[in-house]
Amino acid sequence: MRTSTRLISAVILAIVLVVTASAETSAVQGATPTEQPRWLWPVDGARQVVAPFRAPAHKYGAGHRGVDLAAASGAVVRAPAEGVVAFRGVVVDRPLMTIEHAGGLVSTFEPLLSTLSPGDVVDAGDEIGVVGTGGHAAPGSVHLGVRLDGEYINPMLLFGDVPRAVLLPCCGPI
Repeated sequence: MRTSTRLISAVILAIVLVVTASAETSAVQGATPTEQPRWLWPVDGARQVVAPFRAPAHKYGAGHRGVDLAAASGAVVRAPAEGVVAFRGVVVDRPLMTIEHAGGLVSTFEPLLSTLSPGDVVDAGDEIGVVGTGGHAAPGSVHLGVRLDGEYINPMLLFGDVPRAVLLPCCGPI
């Protein structure tokens, strides 16, 4: 009886892992990494994530709907992909910018000081502003959030930095 209980538990765990991994990777338009162009890293220097993406349990649940990237105050921030500036302004206590990209993707950077205006077109790699201060991002970092058709996704998927889940054998021979 214990062996069958272990087997059932292992199967359930495997199903949950596969569904979770496929849901997150298919969130980028159901595209494979070769079909979805990789975004450019938006700040100079080493790729350092200060605070990772933490998906909320439900739409209004706690989580971190983006990543905080190491970037000194005043550091240049570049567009990770081509798009159109949709918003630039101050929300609560932080300056931010939102860019609409192809395929239903929208990126938001905060705190970001910029002279660009809504409607301005940006190409991948164009300077969009500099890291400011304010908001929840710790000093020395900039927050990047990404939505796909209105739902937050892990921005690291677009940089090719989230490996696919690999299921390993769970239990000994049955």
